[in-house]
Amino acid sequence: MIQQVEKIWMDGKFVNWKDANIHVLTHTLHYGLGVFEGIRCYKCADGRSEVFRLKEHVDRLFESAHICQMDIPFSREEISEAILEILRVNKLEEAYIRPIVFIGDGEMGIYVKNYDIRVAIAAWAWGAYLGDEGIQRGIRVKVSSFTRQHVNISMTKSKTCGSYVNSIMAKREAILAGYDEALLLDNEGYVSEGSGENIFIVKNGVVKTTPRSSVLSGITRDSVIQILEDQGKTVKEESFTRDELYTADEAFFTGTAAEITPIREVDDRSVGNGSPGPVSKKVQEIYFRAVKGEEPRYNDWLSYL
Repeated sequence: MIQQVEKIWMDGKFVNWKDANIHVLTHTLHYGLGVFEGIRCYKCADGRSEVFRLKEHVDRLFESAHICQMDIPFSREEISEAILEILRVNKLEEAYIRPIVFIGDGEMGIYVKNYDIRVAIAAWAWGAYLGDEGIQRGIRVKVSSFTRQHVNISMTKSKTCGSYVNSIMAKREAILAGYDEALLLDNEGYVSEGSGENIFIVKNGVVKTTPRSSVLSGITRDSVIQILEDQGKTVKEESFTRDELYTADEAFFTGTAAEITPIREVDDRSVGNGSPGPVSKKVQEIYFRAVKGEEPRYNDWLSYL
């Protein structure tokens, strides 16, 4: 359950949580054309709080809106400051932050000529998306019967609201079958990504991750690639099959919500020895130190409140 806070930022103003409402004929509610971001704020070892890779998240929000031909009525600087301020106003030391850009009410239909672009930013306390046990022990994953969108079916570089119906269906299928998360394949049968995460595999010391051609360019994914390369690891961005995943030494998901979550089993086949491997654990260690301000080389990723 979302933990209610005092204020939500809507269209340039802070409003009470219970008053952050929209009309039932809001266009995005009916047709799904809206864009959003997921961002995390962490409390650092020195007691300060920081928003992780704020600039990159705001840039991606604006790029998503541009792809969808939605002109955000605020500057990047204004949105960045509103994200920091929503944390200050609600006195949140650690939080998940959700900016969303959507089309308001006034006209209905697939195509509307005149429409208002609205923006809201909410923040609340939220722990490990796939569970603390999943972070520590790894999770069980099912390859979904649903295929990830092709690049000409959906704009895969935009974090578009409606695109996540594909993820919802895949995740429901996996959960109802007794697994923790879904893994989707692309239209050619290669591994794509999770319902809301990028994926990495490790084999004989070499790390692979899905190329960016058909997946969302994850900001945590980018951070992990840099961490791995700084540790002297070879990282290949290339396609791989599900049986390569089955026979990998290690596998893990990355994402703002999922952070670094090891995969211990796929389709009832253990990955490696069925527990987080040394590469996964090392990436986790460095990543969590970085977001807590304990890795000086990555301090440019942090925006302090």
